[in-house]
Amino acid sequence: MPANGDGSVSPRNIVILKVRVANPTASTRELSRILADEYGIELSHNRISEILREMAEDGLYRETVIPDQSIFNHYLFRVAFHYPNFAEQWEDCYWALRDDPHVLMFFNADSEYHWQFITQFRDNDRMQRWIHEFFKEFGEFISGFHNTVLHQVHKFQTDAAVFDEMLRETEEGRQYLAESED
Repeated sequence: MPANGDGSVSPRNIVILKVRVANPTASTRELSRILADEYGIELSHNRISEILREMAEDGLYRETVIPDQSIFNHYLFRVAFHYPNFAEQWEDCYWALRDDPHVLMFFNADSEYHWQFITQFRDNDRMQRWIHEFFKEFGEFISGFHNTVLHQVHKFQTDAAVFDEMLRETEEGRQYLAESED
C-alpha cells in the first residue's frame, strides 16, 4: 500500500514519486535502475509500476498532459457568488466547471471562498463566447466575475526537488537523500 495507515506516504514511495516526476517519460525499467543507482532502492520494474498505480489510485498524484501556450491561450477566471441563490445553484455550477473541457484547474484561493479556475481556449473569441454561455446558464448565481489573460506562462510543472523537503522529515528519507548525494 503506498500510503501508511495514518495517511502519510512512506519515504521510499516519496523517492519513487520524485524519480517519476524527474523522469516523466522513463520506463519503469529505467526508474528501477535510477532508484537502485541513486537511492539504493532495489525494486523490480513490475513492483514500481504497481506502487505508482496504487499511489495514483489513492489520489497521491495525477498524470496530466498540459498543452503548451502555442496551442491554447490560458485565462484565470474568478467567480464571486450571489449568496441568496447559492444553496440551490452552487452544485450545478460546480459540476459544470469540473466537467468543462476548457477548465484546466479549479480551486478556492481566498478567504471569501470565491471559485477560481484556469481555462484554456484557442482564441479570445472562443473564450468570450464561453463566458457569454456561462452567464446565460449561471448568471443568477454570480455576483462578480473577473478574468485575466495569462499572456506568458513561464512555468507550470512540479519539480522533483520539492519532494526533498518531505524526505527530510524522516530518518529513512534523510538516508535516501544521503544515498543520492554519494
